[in-house]
Amino acid sequence: MYPSYLNFSKKELKNRIERLFKILENCEICPRKCHVNRMKREKGFCQLGYLPMVSAFHPHFGEEAPLVGKNGSGTIFFTSCNLACVYCQNYEISQLRMGREISFEELAKMMIKLQNLGCHNINLVTPTPQVPQILKSLSMAIEMGLKIPLVYNTNSYDSVEILKLLDGIVDIYLPDLKYSDEKIARKYSLAPNYFEIMKKAIKEMHRQVGDLKIADCRLKIDDLEIPEGVAIRGVIVRHLILPNGLAGSEKIFEFLAKEISKNTFLNIMDQYWPAYKAFQFPELSRKITKKEYQETINLAKQFGLKRLYRE
Repeated sequence: MYPSYLNFSKKELKNRIERLFKILENCEICPRKCHVNRMKREKGFCQLGYLPMVSAFHPHFGEEAPLVGKNGSGTIFFTSCNLACVYCQNYEISQLRMGREISFEELAKMMIKLQNLGCHNINLVTPTPQVPQILKSLSMAIEMGLKIPLVYNTNSYDSVEILKLLDGIVDIYLPDLKYSDEKIARKYSLAPNYFEIMKKAIKEMHRQVGDLKIADCRLKIDDLEIPEGVAIRGVIVRHLILPNGLAGSEKIFEFLAKEISKNTFLNIMDQYWPAYKAFQFPELSRKITKKEYQETINLAKQFGLKRLYRE
């Protein structure tokens, strides 16, 4: 059945949820491995506890076209993040942690409401620290009639062990590949070993769902109508260009071309602007130039990456 999570027995889904909540007792949900007991509300880097914490949810029309379709991507903005990017454009949510704790049932009802609004998917923004909570709520939402695919919208600082527990549950992965330089990742996002962690995570995502598949005509899969041009399954990669080459785009493109797929659906984003604390770093205190953008596009092409997204 489609989406993939509809193929799970209640017993298997329950088993995965139990394993994830057990991990919360000595938290290793993300690569930081804070080893706090979130079940007892001990706080690690993300400052999250046992319950889901959400900032907002609504149909989103600013994502990639294969996610948005006609009716929008059903976006849930989860509070907090396991990175600390000094230039984060959503810093109120990710680092000031604006939002509220909600029940698992309320999160499930958010998913159902987005589906009822006609959204083509449930877009989980910054899900990494809240994977156990998401799966517990998903199990409730399935009972309520959820039947649209999940989008795992992540910064790629993900644990392979946790991603494996999402195998057969997530149909669309939306990772942001941020850096290829260890020192840069530490300096601007407090993310030790980011590039190596990210590479392992992307390999696991691609192993699960492969290159992006888009409906080339209106489809009906089981009980789900999928309009032409809407994503069905696979990986959509994002890469935000930073000023002065700080994102290390060349190594990222080389990795994608040689170790993932030259058919990777890649959105090279030019939307950087110096938000939050970026003005404290002169090298980050400006937007990127048209030249920087075009050079980055050309670089991707040089590595044979052929599915470059254009809005």
